Amino acid sequence: MSQIKQIANTLKQLLKQHKVTYRMIAEELNMSEANIKRVFATNNFSLERLEQICNVIHISLSDLFSLSEKQQQQLTELTLEQEQELIENPKLLLVAVCVRDYWKFEEIIKHYNIDMHECIQLMAKLDKIKLIQLLPNNNYKLLIAQDFRWIKNGPLERFMEKEVLNRFMASSFDGEDCFRFYLRGRYSQASIKTIQRKLNQITKEAAELNIEDSDLPLEKRIHIGMLFAMRPWEPSLFEQFRRNKQQGL
Repeated sequence: MSQIKQIANTLKQLLKQHKVTYRMIAEELNMSEANIKRVFATNNFSLERLEQICNVIHISLSDLFSLSEKQQQQLTELTLEQEQELIENPKLLLVAVCVRDYWKFEEIIKHYNIDMHECIQLMAKLDKIKLIQLLPNNNYKLLIAQDFRWIKNGPLERFMEKEVLNRFMASSFDGEDCFRFYLRGRYSQASIKTIQRKLNQITKEAAELNIEDSDLPLEKRIHIGMLFAMRPWEPSLFEQFRRNKQQGL
């Protein structure tokens, strides 16, 4: 993908996230909506035009370029070997989670019981298995996407099901930053596809927000866990009353 196309895609994602339409941009820039659509369709951006559009959502050009760079050439799924390496070494998994959230080297060793030498070794291991590219002065470039997927029934998914999800759900979810909502219904295949598409969009937007917030100091970011799930399902409490168990109610 060309750099300008990558930048344009990043900009489109940010506009959608901020609920800014082409019409709103056209009004701000005193242009027609058709011209704005044409600019985005052809990726024909001058630096001045890019800066004007960035101003609409209150970000700088450097912020846009930085975010676009972070999103380029990132893995969307790990290999079985990569997942197994992480599961076999809890500290390596911990550091992998930290770098995925763009923690600085100093923040990792300050927050966790990992000394400087050990953290360098762990980051070198992440570099070796291609999760990051280690840079001078303990900096790094992340090589995995924010919304990467676990291998189905792979080491990470099995670990999450066994060690994380049960404990995650064992909560009252009544804190200020908590949210839990259960909804059931009977939907057409078209509606199910719509719901799935919207859930996928939410995960992408959440991943983009994590990237945006990565430049903030660690103390200004809260470690949040999110779980989105849907499947054909009926509570056993209801299922026992089916007249014909082969037929849905």
